[in-house]
Amino acid sequence: MFFGISDYGAFVAAIVLFLAIPGPGNLALITSTGKGGVRGGLAATLGVIAGDQVLMWAAVAGVATLLATYPAAFGVVQWVGALYLAWLGWKMLRARPGDAPVLNIRPRQYFQQSLAITLLNPKAIVFYMAFFPLFVDPQHHRGLLSFVVMAATIAALTFLYGLGMTLLTYHLAERMRAHPRIGHWLEKLAGLFLIGFGLKLAVSK
Repeated sequence: MFFGISDYGAFVAAIVLFLAIPGPGNLALITSTGKGGVRGGLAATLGVIAGDQVLMWAAVAGVATLLATYPAAFGVVQWVGALYLAWLGWKMLRARPGDAPVLNIRPRQYFQQSLAITLLNPKAIVFYMAFFPLFVDPQHHRGLLSFVVMAATIAALTFLYGLGMTLLTYHLAERMRAHPRIGHWLEKLAGLFLIGFGLKLAVSK
């Protein structure tokens, strides 16, 4: 038992698995690193962490219950998120070699971009609302402290994962700088993935 968390090892393993699942956050991190280097990737990682923390504490506060009680509210947030992802994807598809990047090179904007992508995924709130109780022992729960430890663990694992992905992506991006057309087509592929994520978010229930 670790601060009221039952099977802390399984909790860590589940978070690592969740981080590795392809999604808009991973795509934002990879794209930011490809455009802005290590600084861009780390800024995007911090944006994902900040967004996750907001969603986690919103879930703890019962926002998921509110969204479940008022499906229309959930639907509005869901569609806003879907449209935003699709808009980013469309901009990537229309980009031409030499155009300004869809994601600006300045790290501050990478942070804002990844933060927005994370916050506009309303299903994450529901996920955390359903996920946390699986690892909380009602008899040994330490109230807010247990959730603080959970949130801190997720933030630390996300940072380590983002750092690893950033360094790996940067290494690969350096190798492709001599072949700009490859990077151009990879950006279009990333755009298609973003549109796909948006459509999936819009049609899923």
